[in-house]
Amino acid sequence: MARLSIFPLAGAILFPGMPMPLHIFEPRYRALVSDAMARDRRIGMVQPSGDGDTPSLYQMGCVGRIAEVEAMEDGRYNLVLEGVSLFRIVRELEVTTPFRQVEAELLPVVDEDLLSLGRRASLEQESRRFAELQGYAVDWDAVGRLDDESLVNGIAQIAPFDVAAKQALLEAPDLEQRAELIIQLMQFFGRHDGEDRVTLQ
Repeated sequence: MARLSIFPLAGAILFPGMPMPLHIFEPRYRALVSDAMARDRRIGMVQPSGDGDTPSLYQMGCVGRIAEVEAMEDGRYNLVLEGVSLFRIVRELEVTTPFRQVEAELLPVVDEDLLSLGRRASLEQESRRFAELQGYAVDWDAVGRLDDESLVNGIAQIAPFDVAAKQALLEAPDLEQRAELIIQLMQFFGRHDGEDRVTLQ
């Protein structure tokens, strides 16, 4: 169990071992970063599941450790978080800080299994098709050198899917099922074009 200061951010998921750059400008989250730097450098990244100033939260997120920080003269920060472990929120705490805090269960980091060769090939093929449809420039040679876990989690983290889809990727029970879900989501979003095109994050 752990007490975590949280940064609710729609469309943003983080995985253990993966980096996430962030630009912090809101006063409450600048306070969160200052507090984290004075303590253990940890921030809980979690998606809101509702609207408003204090929206409801999805139950699962990821602890990020501040690996790099640039403090700007006007009080803003540029950060790079490194994912440490997934967590499940047990309850939200009553606090006087401008940022929210929760009690959370830290989930053990497990070594992910390798993808089957067929799944890896399908994922790379669908990623190429999706990137072409979206007009993304991708270094496919570099992509091909990634290990399975970095490839799957990297795509899941940066893919421009909606909040619910991103959360489903975070909560997938293993690497193989996360890869299959990515393929399905790319096929779904890639089918829409023109006036009927799905709005991505």
